[in-house]
Amino acid sequence: MSATTWVINASPLILLGKLGRTDLLDGLAQRILVPDAVFREVAAGVDDAGAHASLVWAQSRRVSDVVVPSSILGWDLGEGESQVLAHCLLGGHLAVLDDGEARAAAKVHAVPLVGTLGVILRARRAGLVPAARPLVEDLLDSGSYLAADLVRQALAKVGE
Repeated sequence: MSATTWVINASPLILLGKLGRTDLLDGLAQRILVPDAVFREVAAGVDDAGAHASLVWAQSRRVSDVVVPSSILGWDLGEGESQVLAHCLLGGHLAVLDDGEARAAAKVHAVPLVGTLGVILRARRAGLVPAARPLVEDLLDSGSYLAADLVRQALAKVGE
């Protein structure tokens, strides 16, 4: 992968916080950025234990919001998703996104991306976790929706 800096959106940040595995991001990327808009979105749900853990981890990775290009504004995404994509376009970074519409916008803009499931699979391939399946099961238990076929195919890619 060419992007050594990853810009993370709220959903993957909260989910990895719930799993207690934000450390996987640090093991996979040289640098992680959390736009202020994403930080504010996560802070709005701070009653959640995952959100609180995520905020503690994200504090030292916060970056100011940037001007969002009109080509992104036209997608009518949330403020966090728009900031993630804007930072990625400006810096050639990888986006960490789960939202389907934001992922579609990333593809149109040729922004490399990975979702929470992809983070877990990359961590498995990198030897950061001994197995992906337990984390994927925890991810599903924490409220993430992933189609059963997608989960089976993803786990098969890492030999599980």
